[in-house]
Amino acid sequence: MTHTRLGRQREFVRFWTADTVSLAGTHVTTLALKAVAVLTLGASATVAGLLEAARWLPYLLLGLVAGVLVDRRRRLPLLIGTDLARAAVLALIPVLALTGALTLPLLAAIVMVFGTLSLFHDAAHQSFLPRLVPTAQLTDANARLEQTRSAAQGLGPLAGGALVKLVGGPLAFLFDAFTYLVSGLVLARLRTAEPEPVPAKRDLRGEIRDGVRWIYRHPVLRPLAIATHAWFFCSAMVGAIYTVFVLDVLAFDPFLFGVTFAVGGVGGVLGASLSGPAGRRFGEGPVMLAGRWLSPAAYVLLPFATSTTGGFALLCAAQLVFYFAIGLESPVEMGYRQSVTPDHLQGRMNATMRSFNRAMIVFGAPLGGLLADRLGMATALWIAVGGLVAQAVAITCSSVRTARL
Repeated sequence: MTHTRLGRQREFVRFWTADTVSLAGTHVTTLALKAVAVLTLGASATVAGLLEAARWLPYLLLGLVAGVLVDRRRRLPLLIGTDLARAAVLALIPVLALTGALTLPLLAAIVMVFGTLSLFHDAAHQSFLPRLVPTAQLTDANARLEQTRSAAQGLGPLAGGALVKLVGGPLAFLFDAFTYLVSGLVLARLRTAEPEPVPAKRDLRGEIRDGVRWIYRHPVLRPLAIATHAWFFCSAMVGAIYTVFVLDVLAFDPFLFGVTFAVGGVGGVLGASLSGPAGRRFGEGPVMLAGRWLSPAAYVLLPFATSTTGGFALLCAAQLVFYFAIGLESPVEMGYRQSVTPDHLQGRMNATMRSFNRAMIVFGAPLGGLLADRLGMATALWIAVGGLVAQAVAITCSSVRTARL
């Protein structure tokens, strides 16, 4: 259950390494995509929100189907194939930019293809971990993954901001393409034996229904899922507003924009480091509740930010606390979900949760951008913060507070 024991498990270390490499590139792309949309192609807050929604639209359209297909197949080949395919897709962006063919609709189409591949990768990724480590180590294993994810969330945008400043947004995508290539090659070295998939009913609708029922009839997963959907909706509103707010309204450059996420990464690493011990000390449920309350506490700072040094410090503080909350909560939440779900339902459980969560981004991001354009940045941010407070109240009053691994 300790970090040392996990570090001695060669298969987990390889899995962790591949995850770290690909995540580093992913967060470079996250910033590069926003910079290309706003600075290169002149996207407004509404259009930036729509572009963000395009990335997650496949989760809304195909998410439940992806869960069934993952449960029907071995998960490692899916992880390898989707990594290599994502490398090829992202390499198209600099090619199109250099030839002058890159437009917002074409960028959105590429982002949708990338999102589709990520959908299948994510469902397989979250479902593969319980095959690598025993149940008692799931929280600690998820904490290790969350630490690197948080570090990537911080350092990736920082590196992305520097790359965008040095070589331009389109060329920065080459870095991410390379990381997915490396990740796929590392995963290809795994030798974890996977059991034969449970014989499929070949009843797609019935298999989807089994996955949805498992979540929304479970006494803890149901309120957890509903509150998480609301959290994603409101956070997506803030995400769509934040890019234009920082780069356009406050006029900070892409590098400083990346610095705010780097500070957030520090918070995420700290939160993930405390997640396992906090879960064992206080229980998984109370730790989840703490993370949900810290999210609105963080973003309440954003409307007060200005283009001064003090305003920049507020942006950094908001990201620090927000990503600390994610780092603290995510490992215990994921460990709990994985521990209570049978292996043959892991793909559907993860894909259903993730798909409905990402579907909230499809709706929340455009709404955030629209409200910002119509009502002003500050008003839109206050509406999103109010929604985050509401989900925190709801989850506090639910059975999630009693959750234990």
